[in-house]
Amino acid sequence: MIRPPLQALTFDLDDTLWDNREVMTLTEEGHYAWLDETLAEWLADRGEDHLGRFAERQPITAYQRRRRELAERHPLRRGDFTWIREHALASLLEEFGLPHEAAWHWATRAMERFHDLRLRVSPYPEVDPMLTELGTRYRLGSITNGNLAFDRLPLRRHFTVAIAAGEIHAPKPDPRPFLMALARLGTPPSRAMHVGDSWKEDILPAIRLGMQAAWIAGDTPHGAPLPEGVHRLGHIRELPALLEMIRQK
Repeated sequence: MIRPPLQALTFDLDDTLWDNREVMTLTEEGHYAWLDETLAEWLADRGEDHLGRFAERQPITAYQRRRRELAERHPLRRGDFTWIREHALASLLEEFGLPHEAAWHWATRAMERFHDLRLRVSPYPEVDPMLTELGTRYRLGSITNGNLAFDRLPLRRHFTVAIAAGEIHAPKPDPRPFLMALARLGTPPSRAMHVGDSWKEDILPAIRLGMQAAWIAGDTPHGAPLPEGVHRLGHIRELPALLEMIRQK
């Protein structure tokens, strides 16, 4: 099958351009510990430390459970992780004993801390120069289900389009964020490639739309032959060689 030349590349972010596991662990634990400590100091200053420690009465497992409950009750919001986290925190803080306004104040502040910690990602060293070079040949976009404040990262400058799929209530594998990105890039699916690590959330929706796809499969064992238009990579650093090979066909 002869395909038209590629015009655009769209990228997943987490676990594609960087390893997200460690930073998410630090962010999850860090913002909750910050809330527990800072809230305890605030309550002590007000003479209200009889309420005890927030994280003892509402452990992080309760926070995680509340998020799951909210996602089930509000399916359209299931991918809007900031909304879910903030509402979960506010409800737990009210149950802890804070008035409604104080609960939302501290939930908002905890999420500010969350977003600060969430930005401590470390893109693979090859990524920045690679995107600089690719940007001279292709239109670049990003599509993520994560709630990273991407506009605050230096890497954002490489992308004409950045789609936070959860915020539009259409998390991948919903095709809408892909279609939105392609429309903004002015590129038909047949002339675009999506690059991502998740078979379900990145590769399948892309190829169903007629895009090509580069699957960052890591050390996932080889299985059945890949569908037409899907290319398996072990690491993002292999992408330029793949694109060069496609150009020369």
